[in-house]
Amino acid sequence: MCKSAFIFNQFWKIICAMICLTALFCFFVLDSPRNVSVSISPSGVIVEGYSVTLNCISDSNPPAEISWIKGGTFVGSGRIFSISKISSDDSGEYKCKSINEHGEKYSDTVTLNIMYPPRSVSVSISPSGVIVEGDSVTLNCTSDSNPPAEISWFKGGR
Repeated sequence: MCKSAFIFNQFWKIICAMICLTALFCFFVLDSPRNVSVSISPSGVIVEGYSVTLNCISDSNPPAEISWIKGGTFVGSGRIFSISKISSDDSGEYKCKSINEHGEKYSDTVTLNIMYPPRSVSVSISPSGVIVEGDSVTLNCTSDSNPPAEISWFKGGR
């Protein structure tokens, strides 16, 4: 009865269109993944020791399987990729891959830039060996931190 080519009465055309639009079985569009993107929670600055969640958003029918890639290496699967107690080792570029039997698509890359305080602080002196009064020396202070640490020098604890 819903074949509009055989229905000439305008009233029945409208009723049939309404029924087809509200019925779940009228039609299904099978589709490869599209509109693939990644959201990061929390947004903003990511501090070492906290938790971070990456969420892959993808439109497809049937629903896509999701894989996570960090710098070219598979790191997980599922729509949500969580990292608890994030560390500087987790810094890098991430993207998700959305795939179903009709195709695949990658999200744009997102960068996790993990902030952490100075560590591995060391001081070196050049030249090494015996130093005689009046010699020139160079002191070099290095540390690992993000953002890079500001270095201050003190003599005799002041």
